[in-house]
Amino acid sequence: MTDITADMVAKGGGTGAGNAAEPPRKPLLRRMIPVLLPLLALGAGAGSTYAGLWSPLALLQPSKPAPDVQAAPAVVFVDVPRIVLSLPGTGGRSLVVTALIDIDPAAADQARLLMPRVVDAFTTFLSDIDPAALDRRGILEILRAEMATRARFVLGDQAVRDLLITEFRIQ
Repeated sequence: MTDITADMVAKGGGTGAGNAAEPPRKPLLRRMIPVLLPLLALGAGAGSTYAGLWSPLALLQPSKPAPDVQAAPAVVFVDVPRIVLSLPGTGGRSLVVTALIDIDPAAADQARLLMPRVVDAFTTFLSDIDPAALDRRGILEILRAEMATRARFVLGDQAVRDLLITEFRIQ
């Protein structure tokens, strides 16, 4: 028995508990993970900095105020009173139109004062339309363009930005 214990001592085994099996060795890649992960992170950071995606120095500097962004222009809508017209020769049908005028804010008060003239221009135009034309395709775009032209004629080219038809009904 002394030969066995002498062999174990020579091989690096202990003298005590008998044949202790050596644990299997881990693969090289598993042993290198603690070294490879920081290297990969360092490479990704250097590559993204080189590509211009971010700057480490920008993180150290105080933040700069956002550049001045132009504010959207002020919008003022002036209501045009509802216009109700009876259509001639159609058996009691009527046309109902409601609109909003997009006005320059400086001209809003003048537009409210001149609203009776705008309504008169719209009513005169709408009453001259042939009732058969109202049933055709694309009439709403034509009416919108013509009413915007009449609003610009009354209020001025610089004051009127746009005209929005909010209600268009044939009853």
